[in-house]
Amino acid sequence: MYITNVCVLLFDGRTVLSGEVMTEGDSGETRNRSLGFLIAEADTRRPPAWTRPRRGSGRRQPVAPPRPWRAGDPVGACSCRNTDCLRRPLRRLSRRAERARGAALGPPPFVLVPLLLSGGLGAAFSSCPSGSANDIEEQFTPTGGPAKAERDLVRRHFPTNDSQRFSAPRLPTEGAYAALIAVATNGTSVLDPTAWEEVLRLDKTVRDPDYERLCARSDGSCATPNPLLSPRVDERPPVSGSLQFPVNGSVFLGAALGGVDADGGRLLSARALKLVYYLREDGPEAEDSRQWLRSFLRNISSKLRELHLSSIQVTYFTSLSRQQEFEGNTKSVIPLFSVTYFLTINFAIFSCLRLSCIRNNVWLACCGVVSAGLAVLSSFGLMLFCGAPFVVTVANAPFLILGVGVDDMFIMIASWEQSSRKKEKSNVKALLAETYSEAALSVTITTLTDVLAFFIGTWTAFPSVRAFCLYTGTAFVFCYVYTLTFFGAVLVLNHKREQGNRHWLTCMRVGVDKDQAENSCLYNACCVGSCSRQSSEPEGEHPMSIFFKEYYGPFFTNKWVKLLVVLLYGAYLGGSVYGCTQIREGIDLRNLANDDSYVIPYYDDDDKYFSTYGPRVMVVIPERVDYWNEAVRRGIESCAQNLENISYVDKNLSESWLRVYTVLAESSSININYKTQFFNNLPVLFSIRSSFAWDLNKTGDEIEASRFFLQTVNVTSAVDEKNLLNQLRETARQCSIPLKVYHPAFIYYDQYLVIVQNTVQNVVVAAGAMLVVSLLLIPNPLCCLWVTFAIASVIVGVAGFMSFWNVNLDSISMINLVICIGFSVDFSAHISYAFVTSGESSANKRAIEALSLLGYPVLQGAVSTILGVVVLAAAKTYIFRTFFKIMFLVILFGALHGLVFIPVFLTFFGKFVALPHNTKSNNRSPHNTMSEKLENRFRNDKDCP
Repeated sequence: MYITNVCVLLFDGRTVLSGEVMTEGDSGETRNRSLGFLIAEADTRRPPAWTRPRRGSGRRQPVAPPRPWRAGDPVGACSCRNTDCLRRPLRRLSRRAERARGAALGPPPFVLVPLLLSGGLGAAFSSCPSGSANDIEEQFTPTGGPAKAERDLVRRHFPTNDSQRFSAPRLPTEGAYAALIAVATNGTSVLDPTAWEEVLRLDKTVRDPDYERLCARSDGSCATPNPLLSPRVDERPPVSGSLQFPVNGSVFLGAALGGVDADGGRLLSARALKLVYYLREDGPEAEDSRQWLRSFLRNISSKLRELHLSSIQVTYFTSLSRQQEFEGNTKSVIPLFSVTYFLTINFAIFSCLRLSCIRNNVWLACCGVVSAGLAVLSSFGLMLFCGAPFVVTVANAPFLILGVGVDDMFIMIASWEQSSRKKEKSNVKALLAETYSEAALSVTITTLTDVLAFFIGTWTAFPSVRAFCLYTGTAFVFCYVYTLTFFGAVLVLNHKREQGNRHWLTCMRVGVDKDQAENSCLYNACCVGSCSRQSSEPEGEHPMSIFFKEYYGPFFTNKWVKLLVVLLYGAYLGGSVYGCTQIREGIDLRNLANDDSYVIPYYDDDDKYFSTYGPRVMVVIPERVDYWNEAVRRGIESCAQNLENISYVDKNLSESWLRVYTVLAESSSININYKTQFFNNLPVLFSIRSSFAWDLNKTGDEIEASRFFLQTVNVTSAVDEKNLLNQLRETARQCSIPLKVYHPAFIYYDQYLVIVQNTVQNVVVAAGAMLVVSLLLIPNPLCCLWVTFAIASVIVGVAGFMSFWNVNLDSISMINLVICIGFSVDFSAHISYAFVTSGESSANKRAIEALSLLGYPVLQGAVSTILGVVVLAAAKTYIFRTFFKIMFLVILFGALHGLVFIPVFLTFFGKFVALPHNTKSNNRSPHNTMSEKLENRFRNDKDCP
């Protein structure tokens, strides 16, 4: 090639060449070509790395050409049409860094250092049991929830003494207990003589000597597990109609009997009976009580079998059960790791398989999976070394990291193969530098968006979400580093093997045997290097790319199919919006246990027979007030009546010491309107109802705090729980007397107050961060608008359709909605950018070209990610199944937008989003047009010959 008539100018800080070049063709002919044409041609033959799909690039895939430089354009500058502020500097930095790294060290250190680092950090797994933080209340309730402060208030003003004066409704916690529900079989009543006799035998079995020593006591004896039971084992069952329900005398039976049939308040029959055995949790007996509960859980199944119960069916639960079952969730999912790695390795091997014993990339596929595993090991080890709590939700992270690591591997392999066609294969340093200048930016952009999404997710009130986002975000960083170091070094070693014509499995040198040139194709493929007896031969276009170009793209650009797609999107959006209105908030505590756990039947019986009466709510007056002042008493009574008027409260079941004291004073003509008389007559009240003494915090002649109780009803769903809590707190806030409402269950109800707010906050902030990153690193603002559209559309779809799949909006699903943002960027950005940078003449052709270039990589990335989490569908735990469900929706809707909705919508707005230089008309190449502009601009310049 000879360069003639060259003019070199400095234009806008860039060197511009004008002139002619004499080139020699393959057949020996010579021709003059414009130097500007060659510059433009060289630029457009070098695809931008970021357009490589994040979720797997498959085999050698062509990518969309960049925007050709036009005369007058400031190169590398940002504008309203070009926001490529950081892409080129990052590419140059990656190229230079890789050249320096390769020249200084070579591959071995970058293989050994990640292995040694992962081994050292992995040693922290030995501290995993001590680093575990699986306390349900701590991890799945909002930090700083109001109910936790209210519990501290109750503990301060009303300390418990469960060895002398125990009262279950007055506990600030759930207490330490073992509960059993006996349900009469064959539709009979648990109060029938046969069933009652078995209930007594069951009670006697539970009351062993250790229980009698550790039981919570009131009035010198163990607290009764059920008001209908007395210490006499030969007591006959209550006669039908002899008891009142739900209150018999002063005893509340609503929580003791279930499935009740009553007539005018008279109890006729009951299908179920609940026995609750409380133990001491204060003082030195607390640990012994926990040991008794553990022993109870170990032995109760065998004891029930020994009783040979035929008239009742028993389910059981303890105060430790929920926590123990939750902690066992991690162990249940460990076997699924091996299945996941098996599927992922096989998918990676299949994707990297070549019909050549030299160019086969099986070991590259295996090392890519190993790289992702090292990232999990290193990140988890580092977090444990730093003292970050290991929560069961973190066990979801390895499945996600594995899929993402394999995607990064595909990008590196594809970039390496494309770079090897440009560079001399013998120059490994230049080849590696070129690969990193292309692939490193693609991996950097998508890793940055995902890491930002996860670290933004740490700004939440739920510790379980913070832990997951912290572990997973750190794992993404390690995955990125190991992809560029460990896997990059493996690429070089594999390249050297190929250059030496060594077999992919045995590393033995192979080559063409001239004496056996006519051997079979199988022999040549196994021993020569390829079926055609050549150690290396160029690959043609991938069949899937041909499918997208010849069939898929033309099909979806048909006008009637586009109309169908628009209708489909309308149905998708309508269903999504409707689903968003049906979202159920909060986590059901039963979902923290395995599906086959013994606690599930207990929860079922409890919901079926004992859901009529809800929590017995404590209403606390936390400050000193003048109770002897009649106006104050009327104010308290007015507040109590307002609370009782709430639809979830039964006003006939309230319990108030002040109300009883006022009625007693009026009936006994006692004047309590003076402070001295008010205090002097309190013992009269306590003699009638001794438990009222526990409802006053009296110090000397002052009452520091007092409380009364409300009985709630028909609290059967998460919506009821949310409404109950909001209505109680709002009514208490409007009262003229300072009031606080509390029940131990309110600690879990508090999640309803912040779950939507936290989710919206994280999603909006993360989406904003994604948009900023896209504007900085994606060199087209119009593409960023389509990315934003895809993020919003996919989030709405996932949030809406998860309600149809029985997934609540809780701390578990909130994690996945944050993940949704990062993955939405990956699927939508590549297709939209390939469209806006296409040089085709029509919108339909640009859409077909974008799909032919990137359709298969997007599809392959979706499949690899789903393979990473698909085994979680077989998990027996709600946490892991929910992770799979939402990840499946994220990938499905993300791929649907990238492969169907966005390409079709872009054809409608093609003239608005297409760059003006991207047109082809009259068979004139844009390269020729650019060349002509360059030549015309400088032809009359006096400095040019």
